[in-house]
Amino acid sequence: MRGWSWKRLAVVGLVALLFHANRVPAAEQAKPEPGKQLPQKLDRVVKVTLNYLLYLPEDYAQKDSWPLVLFLHGAGERGDDLDRVKVHGPPKLIASGKQFPFVCVSPQCPANRWWQPEDLTALVDEILEKYKVDKDRVYVTGLSMGGFGTWSLAAATPERFAALVPICGGGDPIWARRISHIPVWVFHGAKDPVVPLERSERMVEALKKAGGQVKFTVYPDAGHDSWTAAYNDPELYQWLLQQKRAPGKPGRAKP
Repeated sequence: MRGWSWKRLAVVGLVALLFHANRVPAAEQAKPEPGKQLPQKLDRVVKVTLNYLLYLPEDYAQKDSWPLVLFLHGAGERGDDLDRVKVHGPPKLIASGKQFPFVCVSPQCPANRWWQPEDLTALVDEILEKYKVDKDRVYVTGLSMGGFGTWSLAAATPERFAALVPICGGGDPIWARRISHIPVWVFHGAKDPVVPLERSERMVEALKKAGGQVKFTVYPDAGHDSWTAAYNDPELYQWLLQQKRAPGKPGRAKP
């Protein structure tokens, strides 16, 4: 009988120990009350779902690491049909047989949505985990809505990118201080009726005031489509692939 009592006592003690080890602090489980302010805690896993095109160089297996280019399409290519992503930019060139010396990831934004930095960050994280990518040579570029997305993603994660190429987009000039260490090449059409040239001009001016490294190409006769000329220019890729984050200075280009 005495032995049974000790066993019972041990079980009760173990249950009590587990209860105290797993209980939520009183401050975190307090229920909101009208007229009072109480501390609470959010603990939620956010799921990200994005379809994307992935391009690996022909000789991908022959090197230990490769640059990564993240391409963001415009508003007209949103939806759930990845073929639409091939209409412009690097995916269009790759579909026509163009070979690039970098990994290219081209996600598709769902219909009626805009590019979200949190979603794109999750995508880049996964690509870095699964493929042989040089973390010091990660670039982002986009056109129109994707140009806006390029600016906002860089502002959200300024430590990640080695260079930016926003085309006919825009952003908040206040972001310039956060991204002034990242080399940027901006493209825009002077006669753009959709996104005024001023949107790029304001970002370029803000970057210059912040001491940033910025190039600005304005096509004098181009309308909204300034991306075709930009992405067909070999100099863009030559410049892009020269940029690299310097050790100890996240996002800053190598001299």
